[in-house]
Amino acid sequence: MSITQNPHPTAVAREFSSPATYTIPEDASCADVVARHAAETPNYPLFQRHTQGSWTEVTASEFKNDVYSAAKGLIALGVAPGDRVALLANTRYEWVVLDYAIWSSGAVTVPIYASSSPDQVAWILEDSAAVGLIVETLENKRNVETVAAAAPALKTVLVIDGGSTSAISELVTAGKDLADSAVDDRVAALTAADPATLIYTSGTTGRPKGVQLAHRNLLSESASILASSFSSLLREGNKTLMFLPLAHVFARAISVACVEAKVTVGHTSDVPNLVEHFGSFQPNLILSVPRVFEKVYNSARQKAHDAGKGKIFDKAAETAIAWSQAQDSGNVPLPLKVRHAVFNKLVYSKLQGALGGQCELAISGGAPLGARLGHFFRGIGVTIYEGYGLTETSAAITVNTIGRQKIGSVGRPLPGNKVRINDDGEVLLAGPVVFSGYWQNEKATAESIVDGWFHTGDLGSLDNDGYLSITGRKKELIITAGGKNVAPSGLEDVLRAHPLISQAVVVGDQKPFIGVLITIDSEAFPGWKDRNGKPADATIANLRTDVDLIIEVEEAVAAANKTVSKAEAIKKYTILDVDFTEATGELTPSMKLKRNVVADKFAAEIDALYNQ
Repeated sequence: MSITQNPHPTAVAREFSSPATYTIPEDASCADVVARHAAETPNYPLFQRHTQGSWTEVTASEFKNDVYSAAKGLIALGVAPGDRVALLANTRYEWVVLDYAIWSSGAVTVPIYASSSPDQVAWILEDSAAVGLIVETLENKRNVETVAAAAPALKTVLVIDGGSTSAISELVTAGKDLADSAVDDRVAALTAADPATLIYTSGTTGRPKGVQLAHRNLLSESASILASSFSSLLREGNKTLMFLPLAHVFARAISVACVEAKVTVGHTSDVPNLVEHFGSFQPNLILSVPRVFEKVYNSARQKAHDAGKGKIFDKAAETAIAWSQAQDSGNVPLPLKVRHAVFNKLVYSKLQGALGGQCELAISGGAPLGARLGHFFRGIGVTIYEGYGLTETSAAITVNTIGRQKIGSVGRPLPGNKVRINDDGEVLLAGPVVFSGYWQNEKATAESIVDGWFHTGDLGSLDNDGYLSITGRKKELIITAGGKNVAPSGLEDVLRAHPLISQAVVVGDQKPFIGVLITIDSEAFPGWKDRNGKPADATIANLRTDVDLIIEVEEAVAAANKTVSKAEAIKKYTILDVDFTEATGELTPSMKLKRNVVADKFAAEIDALYNQ
């Protein structure tokens, strides 16, 4: 692809566009990079694999061999150009090999979250008419055997960790008699307009829809990211540790960009031991969702309080936020500079060490980050660049970039894309990263894409410099009985800032006032009990009405209420006995709340708020 610079964006009333600084050739595909890197830099370490406790390099030449061997196997098994092949696995090196192998066979990858239920897998296999299914473990295979057997088009099921055999080895065996030219021919036949992937939105409501993304969409996403100021860090020689699900478009798109730019990528799905992996891998950049950044902050604060150093940490956090805010004004008072320098040695350096010690920036997406966390992390020396996008936009379509950042916003459109704010406040999007439609669902496509603009369902605003701010979801907007419109996300963000609170769901649609459901963080709870002299074996249910716990929660509610008008303020709350998780159905795999599920499961608790 060719890239030409044209840095002058154009703005129209309630609309902002950034001109394309690249072109995607008609004969380009995501699969091209495999042979290109192997030919140009065969010994370059494109990946590092975590095996037996250490990281080992995978060169561009080795990656091509792995991809081509798997692709030849798919071709030998009868996978034809345009066929759909489903991939159900956690984030790991083999995921990427199989993704590129599917592309290199001319087929379309259908990613499925490893946590998906059999019913969800059944729907995806049926709707996509997948001819192949590759799962991670024998347990995954057992869980989906019945639905796989009923899938109308499914011919092949392979297992990555299959005991005596593996999906990769079976594919190698199946394709051993084919020459590499069989793969080269399939890759050469691909065009930028051909479908690359069919991603089923995890969805907070309704049945998942299949989002069709072409090779052009993913290549445009990659090119626009690499044409931005991120190119100074997304470059050869730097590293990133991928731990988000590759079934999610956010991780997938950044992965494609990293492979294109020759950023060395490591993989792990061992999130509980993420800090340990950061320490051994030492990434230069981190890709994550806001909930992970919230947990890093809350865990660090909780540990400091448990160790009797809470006041120091809180003062350090206040200083970091104030220092970051002062950067925007261009005037950092000398006393603040001094405090910041002191805390950098005492506190910030330790937090940087928890991220591996080499992290220069982080990219956040998937949900709103909030200005509080943005300023805190920039203040400690790890700037988080927040972006905005959806599956339908191949991940980010707007993003804050190096030198062009407004904390609290989700940035400006990436090159070639544009944003419009509709009369009702809805965010509309257009550009080369935007999908062409939903798979076999003309009705949904027609409802979502009108006159070339994708209607996101999100509410937002544009400032005079083209920075987009997301203020809520149209469907999540709460209208109280008094007619007051309330966007719940701002209140929820402040509540989750408290280390003892895990999740918060604001309610009150057509009710006389705003209420909230609150869950307690299970990791923070033991330390809180110890500090407050509570029995070690006391459960959240035991202490729901405890005075000390109520005081803590009410402090968080008061802090949230300070950010809104009196009519928008929380009047009542209830502490739930349980937390929200993906396993119990209240969260999507990208940690977004399924508000309809919460409303159904906790209807009695919500009713009690208004009938006490």
